[in-house]
Amino acid sequence: MDLALSTTLRAPLAEAVERTRKALSEQGFGVLTEIDMQATLKSKLDADLEDYIILGACNPPLAHRAVTADPQIGLLLPCNVVVRRDRTDPEAVVIDAMNPQLMMQFADEEGLREVAEAATAALQSAIDSLSSDESN
Repeated sequence: MDLALSTTLRAPLAEAVERTRKALSEQGFGVLTEIDMQATLKSKLDADLEDYIILGACNPPLAHRAVTADPQIGLLLPCNVVVRRDRTDPEAVVIDAMNPQLMMQFADEEGLREVAEAATAALQSAIDSLSSDESN
């Protein structure tokens, strides 16, 4: 099982972040947090990192179903989506969404399986929409 659902865009980072936010929103996800890892690591460690933004995405109905099925699953929420500069191609931005199917490796509640499948479908649709926007 893959760790992430991914696509690559040829766009400036800020545009890629906004397109990702829009694609997530269209699938019922809101962004609860945004962490600029590049700025954080520079200020805390004086370490350099390529552009790297972590978006904490949450679909409230799915999150409610997940924590109802298994209260500890909140440890894996929200679904992180990373928008980062490709280390091998400075013109490319990679979008990686956490694969919700990974939850099933930690908890095997039947209700959670259904939530993971729904979340995977929604995140995959968001990722796919970014890819299809790129080809237009």
